Amino acid sequence: MGNVVPQAMAQPPRALAIVLAGGEGGRLKPLTEERAKPAVPFGGVFRLVDFALTNCLHSDLRDVWVVEQYEPHGLNDHLANGRPWDLDRTEGGLTVLPPWQGAGDDGFAKGNADALKRQAKLIAQFAPDVVLTMSADHVLRLDLRDVVAFHVQHGKGLTIVTKELPDEDVSRYGIVQTSGEKVTGFDYKPERPRGHTVATEVFAYSGPDLLKALKEAGEGDYGQTLVPWFVEKDEARAFRHTGYWRDVGTLESYLQGHLDLIDEAFELDSPDWPLRTRSFAREPARISGTLRQALVSPGAKIEGTVTRSVVGHGATVEAGAEVEECVILDGALVQKGARLTRCIVMEGARVVGSHEGTLAEPKTIEASGPQ
Repeated sequence: MGNVVPQAMAQPPRALAIVLAGGEGGRLKPLTEERAKPAVPFGGVFRLVDFALTNCLHSDLRDVWVVEQYEPHGLNDHLANGRPWDLDRTEGGLTVLPPWQGAGDDGFAKGNADALKRQAKLIAQFAPDVVLTMSADHVLRLDLRDVVAFHVQHGKGLTIVTKELPDEDVSRYGIVQTSGEKVTGFDYKPERPRGHTVATEVFAYSGPDLLKALKEAGEGDYGQTLVPWFVEKDEARAFRHTGYWRDVGTLESYLQGHLDLIDEAFELDSPDWPLRTRSFAREPARISGTLRQALVSPGAKIEGTVTRSVVGHGATVEAGAEVEECVILDGALVQKGARLTRCIVMEGARVVGSHEGTLAEPKTIEASGPQ
């Protein structure tokens, strides 16, 4: 198992990237009420899926598949056949894989490992040496070529990209135990985590080993079936990611991810790794109010006071309104007299009066009309 490519081979391994973009994102509702979690806005002008696709672009991955399921229409519009990420090629490029009905492993998947299993025939036809899988809703910058090189060097069936989170409650993640680079144990969303090394949900598999595991490991999420299959066979190694990484799958982490942008813990516009997205021409933002540590998108109008917040396309903060540590999504209107703290304001919402969130659970304002 795990012998990906002989070291003497001059040709690089045949790599396939699979972006798992079908999640419902229940913990992010109402942001995901009518759209897939990967299509949720982030950073004012981007979408969550942009991070995975940008990493594929700058890592020179020529074949990228996006597996869809929940609310695919808006996500398809954003993908634009892969053009924003230079993936609209005659050969290779972006392939979108929606649920389908037919003979064999078809229909809706029951977890991300099952989503891969339902594409097993196509993976076998592609015959990759290395399969890179990644979630479409995590914020990170990662050169996937380094992951592939590590995977080939170690010659095992699975490489798990890990991240140390010593200061966080990590019980909602997959927890990895290691001895050096060897993965000795794996616990999926444990109540009492053994350590603070988490799986970032970026994995590199040996192509043949992945196909074998998909036949034997069963349905469910990767942490329930697929990863344990490799760990039990001593076929898993850990690639340690030392840069920024955040799973923004809850309202609290979504808000905190935006505050990280404000604090420059993560740079969206890195000159050597620019984040790509499907974009539209908008007029410049109009600022006559007060900004303190804020990110303001094109088309926005700021007349009030905005502090440590991110304001989306075409959103308005009227004179006399105050916004602090908030995410104001596209087209929202914060009217005079509103005082918002730690809130996420949905697209098109009209906010009147005083609203205040809490540190434990940021408030999401979604209604249009007077509050």
